[in-house]
Amino acid sequence: MKTRPTTSKKITNGNGHGSPGTSEKAQPLLHQRSKETQPYGTITRLPIGLEESTCAASVEALNQILADTMSVRDLYKKHHWQVSGPTFYQLHLLFDKHHGEQAELVDGLAERIQSLGGVSIAMPHDVVELTQVPRPPKGREEVPVQISRLLEAHEIVLKGARKAAKAAADRGDDGTNDMLVSDVIRTNELQVWFIAEHLVDTPTVKADGEA
Repeated sequence: MKTRPTTSKKITNGNGHGSPGTSEKAQPLLHQRSKETQPYGTITRLPIGLEESTCAASVEALNQILADTMSVRDLYKKHHWQVSGPTFYQLHLLFDKHHGEQAELVDGLAERIQSLGGVSIAMPHDVVELTQVPRPPKGREEVPVQISRLLEAHEIVLKGARKAAKAAADRGDDGTNDMLVSDVIRTNELQVWFIAEHLVDTPTVKADGEA
C-alpha cells in the first residue's frame, strides 16, 4: 500500500521566498484579545446549594482577606531577604517557612472564591488597591521593626477572618467558615506565636535575678 507524500505550506517573506518545511498550522496565533468571560465582582451560579447573595457576600469578604494575605506573604519574603544580626539564620529560615505557609493560604482562598462562582484577585496592582496592610519602606529595617510589622499584618488578617467566618456561618456558608477557621485563623495564630517570642527581652546567658 502506497502512502501519499505529505507537503507543508511555506510561510513566505516579502520577496515570495519562504522557509521550506514550515507549516502554517504550527504557527502560534499571537496577540489575541477578547472580552472578559466573567467580570470581577460578578457571580456565576454553581449548583452548590447556596443563594447567589450568600456567595457574593462571601466572595467579597474572601477577596479582602486574600489581598491582605498576599501582602503578609510578600512581607515575609521581603524580611527573609533583608533580615540581619545575631538571629539572622533562625529568622531567615523561619520567615521563609511562614512565607510558604502563607502562599498555601493564598491558593486556598483563591480556589474558595472561584468555587463560590466568584473571581479572585491575582495581580499586584489589585492587591495594592485592596489590602489594608500598611506598605513598608523599600529599604532595610531592624529586626524588631520587621517582626512588629508582621505582627500588625497578622492581626489585620485575623480580625478580618474572624468577622468573615462568623458572617459566613450565619449565612449557612459552612465551607467558607470551615476554611477560614481551620486554615487562615489557625495558621496566622501559630505564626504570631512563633515570631512574637523573638521580641521577648529574655536573658540568654545568665538568669535575671534569683530563683
